[in-house]
Amino acid sequence: MLTLIVPGLIWTRQALADLTCDLPLPAFTTLLGRGRLNQRPARDSTALLAESTGLAAPLPAAALRWLAQRDHPGPDEHCDWLCLDPVRLNFHDRSLIVDDPQHLRLGSDEAAALAAALAPTLAALGRIEVIAPGRWNLRLSAAAPPFQALPDAAGRSASPLPPGPAYAPWRQALNEAQMILHVHPVNQARQAAGQPVVNSLWPWGGGRLPELAAPTTTHDAIWSDDPVARGIARLLQIDGAALPAGYSVTAAHAPLALIDGLKHPASSGDAIVWRDELIRFEAEWLAPALGALRTGRLDALRLIAPGDLAAAELLVRRRDLWKFWRKPRSLAELVPQ
Repeated sequence: MLTLIVPGLIWTRQALADLTCDLPLPAFTTLLGRGRLNQRPARDSTALLAESTGLAAPLPAAALRWLAQRDHPGPDEHCDWLCLDPVRLNFHDRSLIVDDPQHLRLGSDEAAALAAALAPTLAALGRIEVIAPGRWNLRLSAAAPPFQALPDAAGRSASPLPPGPAYAPWRQALNEAQMILHVHPVNQARQAAGQPVVNSLWPWGGGRLPELAAPTTTHDAIWSDDPVARGIARLLQIDGAALPAGYSVTAAHAPLALIDGLKHPASSGDAIVWRDELIRFEAEWLAPALGALRTGRLDALRLIAPGDLAAAELLVRRRDLWKFWRKPRSLAELVPQ
């Protein structure tokens, strides 16, 4: 079975109808018509990724992406970690919006300089480790309270930290970090060059790696460019690889692919890019998967669409393709009326 998790596919029912009414999507509409479609309560992609791999939600994103870039676990394997990613908060229509972190495009030297400047301010909370220029971890001195996940916050209004003593040291540290960032030479140079500046840090995804007594997933491979998903593959001791350009029959019998091409245009409301990505998804993933089902090289396809308003799950088995009386269905039917 091929499992596809596709964030950004779900809009409102009317928006889906309007966005796709003139698109040629023969594979998708055929699969929707022949398979079994179940509407589910709203779930985000990380929760569905956890569910699909047999792990508890919320996922310890920081610990997993730490594991993803290690050749082998080390003494920090059982530590508490927290994502502490550099972000740009931007005022728009009287709201403070969390910019998509991909827009920063920090260089390695820039990230190292900023992290070094911030390390003393954060020392009481933990030790900074730069996983990648746009992905920083904090090895925690003590367990941290829960924070809103950055993937859920990107493109939306930033919410203040909750009141209470558990968040007081974090509020103070982040305020001090923002003042340091405001005058840092890296940001001054970026501003002079017309590049977005780093003006805050976003804590999220805290926890430690779960201890697994036995395999918890039926998947034998995870295909994704997401370091959290790659960390899950390493934790479960299954194949973890970058997301391929499209589906083709491989040695993996039950791969799980996290396909996020629709996610960013959906969160930003960019309908033109979203439509282009949907056509690409049809051509590179669904059409080849439908062909593999027809020839028997694939026994089943499971498509999971997370969403803030609703989620959907489509299961198509090879025998379902013989149900010729079932007519194609529009993508609007992914969302309940």
